[in-house]
Order: sequence, then structure tokens, then C-alpha cells
Amino acid sequence: MLLDADAAYLALKARDARFDGRLFVGVTSTGVYCRPVCRVRTPRRENCRFFDTRAQAEAAAFRPCLKCRPEIAPGLSAMDSSRTLADSAARAIEQAVHGGEVTRLPALAARLGVTDRHLRRIFLATHGVAPRDYLTTQRLLLAKQLLTDTAQPVTQVALASGFDSLRRFNAAFAERYRLNPSALRRQSGAAECGLRLAWRPPYDVAPVLDFFARRALPGVEQVDGAAIRRTLAWPHRGRRLAGWIEARFVPEQHEVHLTASASLAPVLGALMQRVRQALDLDADPARIDPVLARLPRPLRPGTRLPGAFDGFELAVRVILGQQVTVKAAQTLVARLVQRFGETVETPFAALTHLFPSAQAIASADAEAIGTLGIVRQRVRALQALAAEVAAGRIELHRGAPLEATLDALRALPGIGEWTAQLVAMRALAWPDAWPAADIGLMNALGSRDPKRITAQAEAWRPWRAYAVMRLWQPTETPR
Repeated sequence: MLLDADAAYLALKARDARFDGRLFVGVTSTGVYCRPVCRVRTPRRENCRFFDTRAQAEAAAFRPCLKCRPEIAPGLSAMDSSRTLADSAARAIEQAVHGGEVTRLPALAARLGVTDRHLRRIFLATHGVAPRDYLTTQRLLLAKQLLTDTAQPVTQVALASGFDSLRRFNAAFAERYRLNPSALRRQSGAAECGLRLAWRPPYDVAPVLDFFARRALPGVEQVDGAAIRRTLAWPHRGRRLAGWIEARFVPEQHEVHLTASASLAPVLGALMQRVRQALDLDADPARIDPVLARLPRPLRPGTRLPGAFDGFELAVRVILGQQVTVKAAQTLVARLVQRFGETVETPFAALTHLFPSAQAIASADAEAIGTLGIVRQRVRALQALAAEVAAGRIELHRGAPLEATLDALRALPGIGEWTAQLVAMRALAWPDAWPAADIGLMNALGSRDPKRITAQAEAWRPWRAYAVMRLWQPTETPR
């Protein structure tokens, strides 16, 4: 346990949101498990059992609360998931479930470089449940959220949650939750899908909105008040689904409310995971803020690391941002979108185009890209990257292997350490990324010596990427 039981009960009594997603309480008198922020009457101490994860609570025969909804609680931070092999396996299982992929333990063990027997042993020791039980919990919680927050047919929910038949889904749901899936159906004929995604406070919302607003691509992105809107394309069973999403911050609830076009309904699980990463909803400020307090800047509690809604798009934007200002890079990327991006229908006048696919950039005529004002060296880098991504040899998302991906990026023409570190920071969600050659960091730290500022940054490990965001805020002059 993160805390002993008595300390956990104090957090529960205080409804301390800092522990949301870090502990869960099972109530023996009701058979239900809750988040520590649940607004129901606090149960008696002798009726409480505390768990580190939702899977542990469900393995102990508790079912999720219908009021506080444990499925929307924030998950493990990126640094948590990289600390141990078992946490890496848990993260991989969650991503596979939300992405609609089939998860096989032998394949997962091989990917992590161990035997499946060894993985089962350390997973059980770390998480208190077997990988199969953890997988079932993730599938059922995803299904519960889709049933509650969307109007998807139950059959589609079952398939999206990784069950190969409606019969098995109904049986698993009834066994674990003692409910029929249809009991959670929201009676709504809406053509859009709305989902709630929670975060641990504090969350410094304004700089995140400003970060995305300053970089918003015309036709692709829009920041309107507390809402971030954008177009998006997603691969699904040999097709490319196109649509739009809106992520709206609701600070008083410590949540983001996600709405997606009906065309993206089959990939809502994957979208939720990507939005969580892009808005850094799983960060743990209780661990990050004490380190950021060492910066030569006033502490702003709840600093977050804006990620990427599309890893390939982010990498393209970083390449075109080499040695130019944010505004100049934005102009070049906008031209690329207008020339090679597909049009898409949305209810928002500002959203008209999809970002070009890797295949479109890889197969484009180099001279046509050059006419947009992009120099030959950048064109070579863009097309080399696009070819690798289109072929599946490079993946740019949080679940991609860090070192192998960085090595593959560095091997491409026109991609150096600064570019690789920024891609790692925002597309791969690496919290300790450090682009030492960044002119914004140099200006903020008063030195043009990368070695000197890297030595200074040792005090900010393992959260150097968060330090980058905080140091950028006063000057916002990225390289």
C-alpha cells in the first residue's frame, strides 16, 4: 500500500483528491469499492479495506461504485510505469485494451524481454493480481465507461473492450459487477460521445491552454476558452477513421470532458488514452512539484507536460521548428496541411482539414514539398521519418520503447539530439527528456553552454521535461 490503512482512512475522510487513482477503498458493508474523492457518506473505519489498484479491489470481490466511478480515476504516471517491469506490463495491458488490441501474455513477455512465467510471478508480486485478472478489470472498466457515457450499442462496447463475443462479455460483467450491462445504458440518442477523464489536483490549466493556443494549426486545431478542439484520423481494422474531438477542462470537478464525433466511436478507448497523455492527466503533482521547487523560478503548483494528440504530427512540427521561431514553424506546418491534408466535415468552422498522413508525406514529390518554403534538408528529414512511420518501423506514442525509438530517430537524416529529445518529451511522454541545445532553456538559465545547463538540470531528475515546461513559460522562445 502507498499508505498504511489508518493514513488511507484519513485521506478518505478528507476526500483528498491528491490520492485519486493512487488508492481505492472497498466497503465490506456494501461490497462496493470507491475512489477517495467519493461524495457518499464516509464508511466506518472497520468496514474499509484499502487497495493500490482497481484490479486488487475487484479480485477481492468488490464492484465499482456507480457514483464516483473508479474507471475515470487518473492512472499511473509515465515515470511510475517505467520503474519496474511489472508496471511496464500493466501500462502495456491498459494501452492494448483501450486500443482494441488482442493481448497475449507470451507476446507481451517477449516484448519486455522475459519469459511469461517470470512476468506472471513479478506481476503478481507487484500488483497483487495475475495479469489475466488485471486484463479483465481493464476491459470491464472500459466497458463500464462506454456504457455509462456513450450511446454505443452493447455489442460494439463488448468488441471495443476486447471481448470476442457478446455472451462472454455479458457473463464477465454479471460475474464481476452483479449487473446486466444494459442497466448502465444511458437513454440518449445523441450522435456524439461524451466521456469524463479525471486528474489529480493541482492542475495549472492556464499554461496548458496557452501552450496549445499558441501552436494551434489553422484548419486542424482550435482553442476556445477552456476547450481544445481538433480534427483527428485514427487507424481501425484496415481503415482510417476521420473525425473531430473536443476536450473541455472542468476545473471545479478536476476533470476533462471529452466529446468525439460519431465517426470515431469505434476507437473511443484509444482516444481516451491519447487525450490523457496529451493533457498529462495522469501526472502526480505530489511527486513532481517538490522537484520543480528547486528551479530558479517561482513554483507554480500543478505544472503539466503537454503531449501529442498525434505522434507523427508532433515529430513533423518539431522538425519544421528546427532553428526557427514557433510562429515561423507554425506557418510552414500550416502550408503542409493545406497542400497535403485531407478535408473533413466538422460542426466547427475553424476545423476543416486532417493533418497529412505519414503515407501522404512519404509518397509526395520532394519538389512539391519544397515549394512550400521548406528547405531541402528538412524535406529529406520529413520524408525519411514519414517512410519509417508509414512502414511501422517507428512508432510515436507513449507505449513505444524509448531507447529503441530514440536510436531510430537519431539515425534519420536531419534529426539530431534536440529533435529526438522534444519528440521523446511530447510524443513518447518521457518525463525526464532534456533538449539541452534549446535556446529557450539557455535564455532562461543564463548560459549558452549545453553541458553547463545539463549539469544544473541533474537536480531536477527524474522530471526534467516538466522543468522545461516551467522554464519555457516566462520566455516562450523555443529553438
